[in-house]
Amino acid sequence: MSSPPNYSTRFGSQSYLSAQARVVEEYTMSQIILQTIEDDGPSGLLLVVTGGTHVAYGYKGTGLPARVFRKLQQKNQSVILLDPERQEIRREGEVPIADFLWYSAAQPCSRNCFDRAEIARVMNAAGKRRDALPKDLQQGLDLGLVSPEVLQNFFDLEKYPYISELTHGFQGFRERLLADPKFLHRLAIEEAISITTTLLAQYQKRKEKFMEELDYVITDTVRGTVVDFFTVWLPAPTISFLPAANDVNLPESFEALKGLLGTIPDNAFQKSFAGKDWGLSHRVASVIIGGLKLASVGFISSIGAVTSSNILFGVRRVINPTLAKSPQNKRSPLLKTALVYGGFLGISANLRYQIIAGIVEHRISDQFSDQTLFVNMLSFVVRTINSYWGTQQWIDLARFTGLQARKVEGDSPNNAAVECQTTDETYNTDDS
Repeated sequence: MSSPPNYSTRFGSQSYLSAQARVVEEYTMSQIILQTIEDDGPSGLLLVVTGGTHVAYGYKGTGLPARVFRKLQQKNQSVILLDPERQEIRREGEVPIADFLWYSAAQPCSRNCFDRAEIARVMNAAGKRRDALPKDLQQGLDLGLVSPEVLQNFFDLEKYPYISELTHGFQGFRERLLADPKFLHRLAIEEAISITTTLLAQYQKRKEKFMEELDYVITDTVRGTVVDFFTVWLPAPTISFLPAANDVNLPESFEALKGLLGTIPDNAFQKSFAGKDWGLSHRVASVIIGGLKLASVGFISSIGAVTSSNILFGVRRVINPTLAKSPQNKRSPLLKTALVYGGFLGISANLRYQIIAGIVEHRISDQFSDQTLFVNMLSFVVRTINSYWGTQQWIDLARFTGLQARKVEGDSPNNAAVECQTTDETYNTDDS
C-alpha cells in the first residue's frame, strides 16, 4: 500500500495529528482497493493485508471500510478471515496483528463472518458477559456467526421482564424473536382475531343457549386458540446457532433426520443469514415439511375436539337424562373430519401463513421497521383478510367432502362464519 500524502498543515496536538493521519491513510487505502477491484473486474481475487486496527470497526461488522463496502456488488461476499490457529487463544474484542480480507462470490460465509471487536463493543455497552448468554448464542459467538444487530436485538428484548424469561427459558421463542422481534405482536393479533370471531360465531349460533352450553363454547375456543398458535408458530422465520447434531446420543436414523431438518428453513421465504445458504430445494422442502407439521396439528386437534365434544355430550346425558329422549343431531365422523381438516391445514393454511410470515411480515415489514404503527396495522389487515378467506375455503371444502350440509339457513352472510366454527353438533371444524 502506498503511504499517505504529506501535508504541510500543522494539526496541533499529537492525538489530533494521529487521528487525521489515520483518516488520510485509510482513505488512500480505500481508493487503492477500489481501483484494483475496478481494474480486475468481477472475476478477479483481491487479497488485502493490513493492520488489524484499520478494520476493527468495519461497516456493519464486515470489517470493510464503508467506502469499499458500498462499492462492492451485491452478489459478491466480503468475509473476514482470521488466523485459524489463534482463534482459541484470542479473547473477544482483541484486535489481531493483521486481518486477511477476502472478497469473493465463491462460497457463503460459515465462520468469522462479523467483526469481533464490534461484538465486544455491543456487549460492553449492554454490560453483559458471554457466560450469561444462552448456550446457542455462545456457540454462535465462538463461530463468529452472530451479527452485532442480532446481538443488540437480544439485549433489547431482555429489557422486558416477561419477554426476557421467554428468550432465556425457551429456545423456540428465542429463535423466533431473534428473527422477528415483533413475533409476539403477530401472535397476539392472530389470537385476538381467532377468539373474537369464534365467540361471535358461537353466540350467533347458540343465542339463548350460549351460557347453558358454555362448556362446548370453551372447548371450541380453546381448540381454535391452540390451532391458531401453531399456524403462527410453525411457519415463523427463525435464527438458530445450534449445529444440526449435538452431543445427545440418538439412534442413527433419528440423528440423520435431525440433521436433515436442521438444514431446512422454517419459512420458505426467510432471508439467509450467516452460516446458512438456502437454495430453491431447501425452500421447497420447507413448504413440504411445514405442511406435514400443520397437517399433524390439524389431525390431532380435530380428533381431540370431536372426542371431547362426544364426551361432553355423554356427561350431559348422565346429568340430564331427558337429553337421551330428545332427537340427536348427526355427529361428526371422527376419522374423516380429522383427515379433511389435517389436509386443509397442511395445504391451504400452510401456504397462506408461509406467505404472510415470510413475505409480508419478514421481507416487506423489514423495509418499514421504523414505522411500528404501520407494520402492526399491515399485519392486522393481512391476517384479518386471511382469516376470512380461509373461512370461505373451509366452507367450500367441508361441503364438497360432505362434512357440512349444503343447505342455507338464512340470507345473512354471517351464517357462513357460524357454520364453520362448531364441531359439537354438526359436521364442521374451525378454520385457521
